Formats: sequence, C-alpha cells, structure tokens
Amino acid sequence: MLLVVGNKNYSSWSLRAWLAMKVLGMHFRELRIPLYQPESRRELLQYSPAGKVPCLVDGETHVWDSLAILEYLAERNPALWPSDASLRARARSISAEMHSGFPNLRQHMCMNIRKRHPGKGRRPEVLAEIARIVDIWSECRGPYLFGGFTAADAMYAPVVLRFRTYEVDLPPVCRDYAEAVLALPALQDWMRDAERETEVLPQFELYA
Repeated sequence: MLLVVGNKNYSSWSLRAWLAMKVLGMHFRELRIPLYQPESRRELLQYSPAGKVPCLVDGETHVWDSLAILEYLAERNPALWPSDASLRARARSISAEMHSGFPNLRQHMCMNIRKRHPGKGRRPEVLAEIARIVDIWSECRGPYLFGGFTAADAMYAPVVLRFRTYEVDLPPVCRDYAEAVLALPALQDWMRDAERETEVLPQFELYA
C-alpha cells in the first residue's frame, strides 16, 4: 500500500491515517507531497481525485479523506474501533464530530509542530470548542479514549498537537490522555520528521 501525505508540520489530515497505520504495524510506502506549491495539485491528482491529502492507494483501489481511510483500514483491522457496539458507535460519533466540526479551532489554532504560541488563539468561539473537546476527553478510559488505541485517537491526535503548540491548560484526565498520545513512538517519529522539514507555509504560520 502507498499512503500519500502532505507536510508533516501542518497536515493534520495526513497525520490521522499515517498514525493509525503505524500503530497497527501495517507495512506501507509513504509519499510526501509538499502542499501549496506550484505543482502540488497536479501531483496530488495522480493519486487522489479530490486533489487532497491523505490518499491511500491499495492496488487499484484509491481511498481519500482521512475518515474514509480509517474505515477502510478497519475492515482489515477490526480493533481500530472498539469491540463493544455501544462504544463503537460513540467512537464513530466523536470521530465524525471532529471530522466535520471545530472550525474555529482549526482556523485560530492551526497545527504547527515547530512553533509555540502560548496564550494565542483564545477567542470565545475557540474556547467553546476546546470545552467540547474537554468534555469528550473527560470520559477517557485510559490510556486512550476507549482503552486501547482506536481510530478515534487517530482523529484527535492533531488536536493534541495543537494544544501542545498553543499550551492549552487541560484538566488532569485530559492532560494524561494528551501525554499518552504524545508518547506514542509513531507520533514521536512524525514530530521528528516535521522538525526536519524546510517548507514554511505562511498561511499556517499566522495565529490570532
């Protein structure tokens, strides 16, 4: 399998699929296409009909969009969702909520692993979305949201990195969860790769 990703410093969508595959121990090739370059879209369209990352290529099958990729991976690895039907439904619900929601957090607390912006981005609408995430994480069964690592943790891993960049204060149970995610060897590898990247995307360097 081939996984096409963008800049590791900025691409929260890419991280989700990549992290899940690494934690599952799946063997895959990785192709990084830097985003927002003159040839980026042309190169991405060779793999993804949407022209966006991530995109998983498995033989003749192309799967794009991070949540769709996670569902595709779960067909081979059922442990990517909780085994209990009720918990599985909740995990899918909060994953979908993250996938389609939290626009203010995305805008004002962009993922930027290399930077620190303590105290920034705390607009009322952002704080309301952080409060919702705290509510979700507060039910953490430890060390991850549903005990063992699931697709839900892959979906929220970029939020953990955002909270690290903007130094968001968290209650103890949420802080413990964030630290468990940050300690994942796969996430540590992603962060090291991000630190070594040389591209700087101005639109992601701004904060408010």
